Amino acid sequence: MSNEDITLTAGDAAARVSPANGGRISGLKVDSLELLRQGDRFGCFPMVPWCGRIENGRFRDGATVRQMPLNSPPHAIHGTARDGAWKVARVTENEAVITYDLVDPWPHPGRVTQIVTLTEDSLTLTMGVEATGDSFPAQIGWHPWFHRNLGGEDVTLDFKPAWQEERGDDHLPTGRRIDPRPGPWDDCFGMPDGVDVTLTWPGQLELKVTSRDEWVVVYDEQAEAVCVEPQTGPPNGLNTMPRLVTPVDPLEATTTWSWQRL
Repeated sequence: MSNEDITLTAGDAAARVSPANGGRISGLKVDSLELLRQGDRFGCFPMVPWCGRIENGRFRDGATVRQMPLNSPPHAIHGTARDGAWKVARVTENEAVITYDLVDPWPHPGRVTQIVTLTEDSLTLTMGVEATGDSFPAQIGWHPWFHRNLGGEDVTLDFKPAWQEERGDDHLPTGRRIDPRPGPWDDCFGMPDGVDVTLTWPGQLELKVTSRDEWVVVYDEQAEAVCVEPQTGPPNGLNTMPRLVTPVDPLEATTTWSWQRL
């Protein structure tokens, strides 16, 4: 199959998947409302094989220290798969399955599979990474850029995290958990019962971001967009909370965005 954009439809909803541009969801329309910020860097991209920043781009991999390119100096950020072209495995009217094989600079062979499923009132993203050779530490997550404004009032966020990861001057968690603080945020929060964040564009749309995973980064320091990023571990997690992916034990995660018009 070609790597051209794929448009999924269900009722009045349409999602655009861009395999050639990092496997991202490049658009999500509900009726005439485009929910995601447009542009090559935006939409919603998969973060794999790590989420957020790795301190100085280095992580421990068994007895070896690996160095990733510093694409957000002095750190490496958001994985490598968003910079690659994904392959299309299967497409139906409302579902797409795309894959990406991990390559340099990532030191281990592995395969990432992402399933995008659209219904009339929800979008579900499921991702898994499997080792096709040696075992390796990994994280997965998603980085959506939701429009702050859909033509009316600005979006509001409602969520009740159990804690906030204290952020150091280097933008990395210090390891201390603190009581949640008011925004603006570029911060990671713990939600042990699963991610559950509600975005409300008053008078227009309510959208809930949920996931069984317990970590979410909220980034709302830009005027145009608000990011709500469910992920399998905190920033710098390859060093602080490594999850080993083995040939028999892949790492999998799912997030669902469900919406209703107001």
